[in-house]
Amino acid sequence: MTIEFEYWWLLILPLFFILGWIAARVDIKQIVAESTTLPAAYFKGLNFLIGDQHNKAVDAFSEAIHANSDSLELHFALGSLFRRTGETDRAINMHLSLLEKKELTKNQRDAVKAELALDYLKAGLYDRAEELFKNLTNKRYRQPALHSLLEIYVREREWLLAVETAIELERLSGIPFRKEIAQYHCELAMNAMIDQQPDQVRLHLANALDANKKCIRANVLLGELEMQSGSHAAAISHWKHIEFQDPEYLGLVANKLLQSHAALDKLKEGMALLKTYLENYKLPSIMTALYEATIAEEGANSAATLARNELIRQPSLKTLDQLLQARAMAEHLNKSSNDQDIQLMQQTVRNAIGNRAAYHCNQCGFRAIQYHWQCPACNAWESLPSEPSEAISRTMTIKK
Repeated sequence: MTIEFEYWWLLILPLFFILGWIAARVDIKQIVAESTTLPAAYFKGLNFLIGDQHNKAVDAFSEAIHANSDSLELHFALGSLFRRTGETDRAINMHLSLLEKKELTKNQRDAVKAELALDYLKAGLYDRAEELFKNLTNKRYRQPALHSLLEIYVREREWLLAVETAIELERLSGIPFRKEIAQYHCELAMNAMIDQQPDQVRLHLANALDANKKCIRANVLLGELEMQSGSHAAAISHWKHIEFQDPEYLGLVANKLLQSHAALDKLKEGMALLKTYLENYKLPSIMTALYEATIAEEGANSAATLARNELIRQPSLKTLDQLLQARAMAEHLNKSSNDQDIQLMQQTVRNAIGNRAAYHCNQCGFRAIQYHWQCPACNAWESLPSEPSEAISRTMTIKK
């Protein structure tokens, strides 16, 4: 086999080399030229930023702008610092002054408007920020503008606009917003519940499940809707479906399941269902609901047996407290002399537990006593765990 060699490549290869060398020289000269035009105060500002000395950085960048007032980048850097230090009024005034310059190109004007919109957002002037963000149709700013608009609509609880914005953002970015969209529909359903519009509630919750089939909140709310209308069998069906979405959340509806079973005169069946859930998923909230129902229906001795068995399988201070409570009730009924000793032990355990059980947001660490679908601190959706956690724990070994 013969390999043919094209001799003209010998001429073209040196040409490519020469062009590349010229391009590199041009880039280097441009970088050097740009760096020499930057005022010394700019580099001082960078050093202050690295050292987290924001106030000194503001002064340095302000000095740099006085030396080079035509640099938009320096203005933007200073505006960002103003926002970070809470001086949003200074950032707003600076960017408004820039917009008054007639020599700005359209792209430059859009860049200034984007910065001004961020100023308004930081200052809580949502109407002004929304207007600017909506008008930023330039491809370069569209996705960041939609993110900011979504933040505004969530804060102002404009859920229909939030749905529309999230769908457009999902289309442009390729990043799924299914979980968030489903939650927005659930918020709309909650509003319809308050307004006593059951058909609208069902419509919004159907949309939530269409957006995210694993939306547990939708089935929780559907069950509550059926429970309010007296359709307890339908309510139980919705809540039982949570097991197939994520069984870790069954504790959120444990008491509701018992209430609807009781309304149907099937409390024993409901308690048996919770026992199955407890054996399979070992959720403390289910144990609490089952323990309270057992005390009410079967008495303290049965509740003590339940707590002891669970304590052997899964030791926790909460379950120990339940065991001691049930034993104290049984001893009190029997008028035993051990009653006071058991109460003393129970009080000791309760002092150790305190009010420590809480839900901790996995995004910002916010501590909540009650479960929230949206973190009150950082606004993240479904960021709280399904079960509260105890701040302290003990390793206990209990012999049968």
